[in-house]
Amino acid sequence: MSTNNGSERGGWMRVTLIAGNWKMNKSRREALAFAQVVPSLLPDTGTSEVLICPPYTMLYELQPLLAAAGIKLGGQDVFWGDNGAYTGEISASMLLDTGCTYVIIGHSERRQVMGERDALINKKMHKACQEKLIPILCIGETLEQRKDGKAEKVVAQQLEQALQGLSSQQMDNLVLAYEPVWAIGTGVNASGQDAQDMCRFIREQLKQLYGSQLAAAIRILYGGSVKEDNIKEFLQQQDIDGALIGGASLDAAVFANIVRLGENV
Repeated sequence: MSTNNGSERGGWMRVTLIAGNWKMNKSRREALAFAQVVPSLLPDTGTSEVLICPPYTMLYELQPLLAAAGIKLGGQDVFWGDNGAYTGEISASMLLDTGCTYVIIGHSERRQVMGERDALINKKMHKACQEKLIPILCIGETLEQRKDGKAEKVVAQQLEQALQGLSSQQMDNLVLAYEPVWAIGTGVNASGQDAQDMCRFIREQLKQLYGSQLAAAIRILYGGSVKEDNIKEFLQQQDIDGALIGGASLDAAVFANIVRLGENV
């Protein structure tokens, strides 16, 4: 895990990660246009790690353009098997072959729309760690769960079950993303304090599961309608080390400005 060029938080250096999740958006032409213009918009001497997770069809072509600008490439999901009769799935080796270093696992939309459960997410986590893909594990509660006072219980369960059977050594590069489902595209926004409270809770859970050293080193991102006008509020929090950005990552100028604003925190 990188421990330089970041901010010192709790006595540990964690590099800020700004990740853009394009979801099912952009044509090939639009994606190439983004990759050609965004490098000139990013800070010249930036210290944040920047990541783009486009649709699978764009990974191979985007990789050299993004890599030239120091931008990492990631997949939006991964299957738990190596190969075989799994129509529509993508393997870890396929992602690695296109130049991916990261993969998003357990995104709220996979859970809510595609019906993914913790046991399946755990199998994907094992595969990503086995193949040396850096997983960005997404966890977070719904509005109903939060209103019922079950937010921490839900998040703790998602975390524990997703990481079940993984050793400390396997999780050396793990990234977590707290995604409150109630704050994604709903018009209801979490405050910086809301996000910090849960991210601090997540770090405490990691401490119980894997010890204080690993808990202090793991990066926790916030993902919940992050935009230009709130990125600073989130990155100012002690236990938030970056952002997983959806819609705001589709516009090169907006995304680059979010990176720039984050560097000034």
